[in-house]
Formats: sequence, C-alpha cells, structure tokens
Amino acid sequence: METIKCLILGSGPAGYTAAIYAGRAGLTPIIYEGLQPGGQLTTTTEIENFPGYPNGVDANVMMLELRQQAERFGAEIRSHIAVKADLSQAPYTITFDDQSQVQCHTLIIATGATAKYLGLPDEEKYRGLGVSACATCDGFFYRNKVVAVVGGGDTACEEATYLAGLAKKVYMIVRKPFLRASQAMQDRVMQNEKIEVLFETNTLGLFGQDGVEGAHVVYRKGLADEKEYDIAIDGFFLAIGHQPNSQLFEPWVETDEIGYIKTTGQTPCTRVPGVFAAGDVADPLYRQAITAAGSGCKAAIEAERYLKAHSL
Repeated sequence: METIKCLILGSGPAGYTAAIYAGRAGLTPIIYEGLQPGGQLTTTTEIENFPGYPNGVDANVMMLELRQQAERFGAEIRSHIAVKADLSQAPYTITFDDQSQVQCHTLIIATGATAKYLGLPDEEKYRGLGVSACATCDGFFYRNKVVAVVGGGDTACEEATYLAGLAKKVYMIVRKPFLRASQAMQDRVMQNEKIEVLFETNTLGLFGQDGVEGAHVVYRKGLADEKEYDIAIDGFFLAIGHQPNSQLFEPWVETDEIGYIKTTGQTPCTRVPGVFAAGDVADPLYRQAITAAGSGCKAAIEAERYLKAHSL
C-alpha cells in the first residue's frame, strides 16, 4: 500500500491552497479531487470578491489557476472519490472508489459542504443563470433587481436582509405560516420595507428564456383555498441549509449536530493527531472562498509542524 506524508481530500479553495503550502514545504502532497473538481465555487459564474482580481474572474478559471499553482509546487492531483476512512491509528488509511488505498501520515479534510436544494429540475437548469445558494457570493449581480429567497430560518433571514441592501425587492418564500429564525432576525426582516414574506408558500418551478425571469408558486398547497400564481424575479436564492461532507470521518473526528467538523480553537486541528479540517466542511458561519483558502493555508502549516515534530 502506498504511504505518503500529506493527503488532501477536496479540490476547492481550501484543498488547493493547502496543496500549494504543503508543496512549497516539500511534503509532496497528493490531492483527490472528489465529486466536484474545483469545489462548490464552480457552480457559480463570476467571482468579484476574491482579492487579486480587480475586474472579477470566472470561477472555473480561478480554480484552474489554483490547480496549476498547486501542481507547480509538486502536488499530484487524482480524480477518485474517497469512500472509506480508517483514522483509528496512524498512518491513516483512506479507501477510494476504485478500491485503491492510500496510507497517510497527515490528512487534510477539505471535502466542503453541499447546499440543500428543493429538488426542482429548474434549479439545475438555471444554476449559474439566476439560481444561487450564496447571497454573499452572488448578491452583487442583482443590484436594483428583484430576487427571492427560499427558507424561513436564521440563514434565510440573513440572506434576505443582505440582499435587501442591494436589490430593489426581496421576496421570502416560506412554506410555514411563521419564520423559524430568532426574534431579532424576524424583526429585522419584518421591518425592512424591501422584503415581502410569502408565508405558506411553496415553489413549483422557475421560468425564463436565458435565465431566471420568474417563479411559479403555490399558496396553501393542498388546502381548500390553494392558489397558484407567478412572481417576477431575476434571482432565486436557496437558504435552506448546507450539508457538510463529513460523513466518512464522523466515527473519529468530532462534529456538531449538523455535521460540521469541530476544530481546536483557531486552528484546523481535529481531535485526531495529524488530521486537519479546512474550508466549508468545518465552517458553518462564513462559507467564503477566501476564508476557505485561509484555512487551507493553516491546515498545511499545521501538517508540516506535525510531521517535523514526529520526525516523519
């Protein structure tokens, strides 16, 4: 079985940044790209809030450049998906979907998180063309336009409030007759004249020629006063949560109730020595490319320190 110094799972900003730092430190890291090469970022279009790109950059172009930078410093990139992990003793063993196995002295988990969607075919059809799961990432493109946010929790209220600072109008599509958010967040939403909350409403579909132009919705679905109608919108934002891709590691690392990996203090260190978590898989709060990249940097530095301390 192959044994390596540093194994990185995930190829988003966290994984590639970890690879850049690990490569420059002479760790000869190996990255496994996982299900979505380039990470969640590749589901959006232009990125305008990543430092160093004053005119913005296409998400796929940026991830390709990060990949090339990692390869420049000696990172090897493989395309298989991890299906099993054994972190019971070092070196740790990871099994992949082709049944190959790799042992590693340090492991950086940068597997990200997956946004929850409603399951409508139109969400896939218009992904990157008006459908988004990150208001902070994409809200800027909807200045003075009309958008809708799906969800009724704290995240949805935060997204709606953020978008109200940019958009002309924000609909909140809430399937329950109430908001689940904290009272402070509810007050903020209800007092914002730009936000209209559509209670007891479900989305049936989206429509538009070259992008989202509106949504088909239904009020009080299945009840006597059920009513279907359309709303004109330019953007459709999902805010019903994210699922961190941490399931493989949950028997060993500590996670919160949702599944985000818990790390020690301000470090990327998990409770398993030599195992580090970076990016969205360990970040329920920010979920930004720049914060993911920063945590990837920290994970690689910690991996280098661990290897030196153990003379590996």
